[in-house]
Amino acid sequence: MDYTLEEKEAFMREALKEAEIALEHDEIPIGCVIVKDGKIIGRGHNAREELQRAVMHAEIMAIENANLSEESWRLLDCTLFVTIEPCVMCSGAIGLARIPNVVYGAKNQKFGAAGSLYDILTDERLNHRVDVETGILESECAGIMQDFFRNRRKK
Repeated sequence: MDYTLEEKEAFMREALKEAEIALEHDEIPIGCVIVKDGKIIGRGHNAREELQRAVMHAEIMAIENANLSEESWRLLDCTLFVTIEPCVMCSGAIGLARIPNVVYGAKNQKFGAAGSLYDILTDERLNHRVDVETGILESECAGIMQDFFRNRRKK
């Protein structure tokens, strides 16, 4: 992963735009982009309620979008940027897609599987391990989630 901090922040801002799309549909606001050679090849946002499909997390949508773009299930030489730490399902999908790099904004203490609750992406027992970087635009990524749940509790 040879992106500068400025480039990483720019890609995370694109992931935040996807989170805003989820928010517009009253979804948990998580967004994701997949980047190859400096170009976004996949985008996704949470869409479980909108599509009534349990697996429609931001990472899954972005992986499917990138698979179509690349015409391959293997997403080698890619970096996945996601606003919140991937869950167990999404971490599994990242490994199965052979994505080598993940950058996420904020930790997910309740469901995170990339360092918080579990550490699937770097587990040496698995045949594919991922380089993980955290904390890019962390306050913005955490803030959109905190605002969402604060507003939901008020309802």
